[in-house]
Amino acid sequence: MTKKQRKTLYRILFSAVLYAAALAAPLEGLPRLAAFLVGYVIIGGDILLKAARNIMRGQIFDENFLMSTATLGALCLGEYPEAVAVMLFYQIGELFQSCAVGKSRQSIAALMDIRPDYANVERGEQLEQVAPEDVAAGAN
Repeated sequence: MTKKQRKTLYRILFSAVLYAAALAAPLEGLPRLAAFLVGYVIIGGDILLKAARNIMRGQIFDENFLMSTATLGALCLGEYPEAVAVMLFYQIGELFQSCAVGKSRQSIAALMDIRPDYANVERGEQLEQVAPEDVAAGAN
């Protein structure tokens, strides 16, 4: 796991704990909003910033914009738990994707390392060691 992935995992875990605490707390009105908003900002702040930056660049409809719109809409409707949960699950999915891409890259790099360093080519009565890229198709 990379340093960035570890940082994301810690943010997810911390936000999940805050989310569970906010769900369990018997709060109403503004204190309830504040309890969920802390977890929302921790888990979704970077998504909101990316969406704003992309809008400024003219790239409006991307996944960051869609996640921001969905969760901010839920907050406006008073569905605070849903807003935090959606952002939390989105970040979990992004973390899984990042880990999968990293493992794929490692696997591809490992496959590149198993190619032979030399090839044996029969020339007349002798075997010669040559670079694999210097061997013509169909050579013995």
